[in-house]
Amino acid sequence: MPTLNWIGKEKVVSHHQDVPYRVLEHKYGFTVDKGEQTEPTSSGNKIIHGDNLEALKSLLPEYEGKIKCIYIDPPYNTGNESWVYNDNVNHPKIKKWLGEVVGKDGEDLTRHDKWLCMMYPRLKLLHKLLADDGLIFISLDDNEIHSLKFVLSEIFGENNFQSEIIIQSNKRGQTYKQLAKTHEYLICFSKTKKAIIKGLPGSEDDFPYKDKIGRYSIRELRNRNPKFGRFNRPNLFYPIYIDPTKPDKNGFCPTSLEKDDSFTIEISPLNSKKEESCWRWGTDKFLKNVSSNNDMNAIFGKPKQGGNWGVYEKYRKGTITPKTIWNDTEVISEQGTTMLTKLGLGNVFQFPKPVELVQRVIQIASDKNSIILDSFAGSGTTAHAVLNLNKDGGNRKFILIEMEDYANDITAERVKRVAKGYGSGKKELKSTGGAFDFYELGLPLFDKNQNLNELVGLEKIREYIWFSETRISFKKPNAEQYFLGKKDETSYYFIYEKNRLTTLDYDALELIKTKGEQYVIYADNCLLPKEFMAKKNIIFKKIPRDITKF
Repeated sequence: MPTLNWIGKEKVVSHHQDVPYRVLEHKYGFTVDKGEQTEPTSSGNKIIHGDNLEALKSLLPEYEGKIKCIYIDPPYNTGNESWVYNDNVNHPKIKKWLGEVVGKDGEDLTRHDKWLCMMYPRLKLLHKLLADDGLIFISLDDNEIHSLKFVLSEIFGENNFQSEIIIQSNKRGQTYKQLAKTHEYLICFSKTKKAIIKGLPGSEDDFPYKDKIGRYSIRELRNRNPKFGRFNRPNLFYPIYIDPTKPDKNGFCPTSLEKDDSFTIEISPLNSKKEESCWRWGTDKFLKNVSSNNDMNAIFGKPKQGGNWGVYEKYRKGTITPKTIWNDTEVISEQGTTMLTKLGLGNVFQFPKPVELVQRVIQIASDKNSIILDSFAGSGTTAHAVLNLNKDGGNRKFILIEMEDYANDITAERVKRVAKGYGSGKKELKSTGGAFDFYELGLPLFDKNQNLNELVGLEKIREYIWFSETRISFKKPNAEQYFLGKKDETSYYFIYEKNRLTTLDYDALELIKTKGEQYVIYADNCLLPKEFMAKKNIIFKKIPRDITKF
């Protein structure tokens, strides 16, 4: 597989491993009924203010491998210095980070090198967070789309590329250019082959017919694939007879495999050139569905233009296959600005993504109980889309990360207004309901010497130790002292006291109450003989902290 190289790449390929784990400090919760509150809402919805590289790392203990859908709208890197968020990578925080990570090489970086250095470790962490059946969608224009595809192929795997969707973002086009640019891209990769892209809900235009069962469209029974025909599917080539005297209100006529005085029109599966093809169904399936002509997949004859007849089935899937060009009015860029204006925030944020665009992404990439992550949250469109979709009774969760200082005043404020409802009269937006918790990035779990930062608190330390051992999120175990939990017949213990050193010895073993086939025990020291530990399947791990202070 071809790979992409750039100045600074070797410094960032493994940088995600060096990013410190920081705790998330809860600032407030929000519910529609109570507004802001000091206690957590336990809603599962999070808005995090902080560097998204560090914030993504902080999510790993709870969310690694659990995010079903990721949507991000990163900087497009157009080189336009007048607007920081979505055009360039010269934000002071990014420049500082590049100087620290890339070092002297950073002095020679082009804006494209900078963009790739910025994106690579973030994509590595997003890959870790994505579920095996998850999908990631990234909005970009042609400034970086080709470089991004190489990088995604390297991280997610070339075979996990799904599509490059064209979004008609501007119907008039950017007419100040020699070619009026009208589109952007939405590139999609999966984590594994387990991912499924779902159909979009169909409208009445997509399913224009209705009977006692529900809405449906019609689909020709003839197989249109030129690879199949009578020559290799002889069992699917047979005549179908139509009774033209009994059309229903839509002009659909009964069909049969037997010719008689009523069923007089004979139809064979021929293409427009009168060449033999075949039907999609065999005679057994035909007979099963023709027996009740108003049933689920009933088949019938219908005149085509020019006087010819065709054979069709009732198609009731209810969804339509997403196409690779989205040119609906609902997804053009100005729709995002219009919505933000309705929410009273139109003058404080430029070029937000349309809610309908993100809703479609979530619809085709997740289910009603999925977790949706956006690590370049901007104005909060992704949370807005999640709350809108949850009107169907779903319990989708959102996690937003925003680096800029407007994370509370714009991002979180938008979510509050959507949840509560906003405006009045014709401009009123009805309440969607919903709640969330707002966080700031807190202290790192380890200091510069890689010792535990005991200022973060015991619970956060216990959560991290459990995650580092099991790679699953921490749940409070029983009340047994020092016990972290049990997984795969291994019992984990963290024998820790903030103000004194702890020792794993025979007396300490009296504290081990939860039996397992193996034991992993953390302490400051160990006095047990190696032979005894091997016999009892005990693994000792030293707590990483500065013992000189004791």
